[in-house]
Amino acid sequence: MSGDEKQRKLNLKINKIEETQMLARAFSTTLKTSGILCLQGDLGAGKTTFTQFLCRELGVDDYVTSPTFNIVNSYEGILPVHHFDVYRISDPDEMYEIGFDDYLYGGGICIIEWANLIEDLIPPNSFWMTIRLTEENLRVVEISGEKSAVEALEKQLDLERIV
Repeated sequence: MSGDEKQRKLNLKINKIEETQMLARAFSTTLKTSGILCLQGDLGAGKTTFTQFLCRELGVDDYVTSPTFNIVNSYEGILPVHHFDVYRISDPDEMYEIGFDDYLYGGGICIIEWANLIEDLIPPNSFWMTIRLTEENLRVVEISGEKSAVEALEKQLDLERIV
């Protein structure tokens, strides 16, 4: 992702599960009718939990699980939600075999866990979110993306910022 003046980063501390829900709610309104959210973080950091909350905010009634072996699960809510887990992708070109571009540009929301493994395929206007688990069992979340989109997200949040 480019680090130019059109990009912005936001660093947050998540102390409790309700704050993860608040962040998901803010993303649900910021992503609107389409958008791409790329998730990164260690195993167990909370990528799938965040995705479950986000899907709930987007009107998905189905139980949301990580599509570890399927690569993608699609859900219907207020709009289509496509949840990818590319952890097991050995070559980014494998994404074309499942019609990745159709998901990215076909409307709806794409949530991509382990997106760093296919970074070259991700459009530049995507959100990137990294979740890190601290020794105190708290989460530190770094969000980056287009400046105006990150600022719109930030206005909705009442979470502790980290400079």
